[in-house]
Amino acid sequence: MVPAERLWVNPDCGLRTRDYPEVEASLVYLVAAAAQVRAG
Repeated sequence: MVPAERLWVNPDCGLRTRDYPEVEASLVYLVAAAAQVRAG
């Protein structure tokens, strides 16, 4: 298992090809997921 402090989110998943509302929503989910993993 990889410790949470060694994980990082890489949002390079096609965000350039999307409109701003889609990008913003995607980043909100990525940040929330990272926070959840870090919290344990």
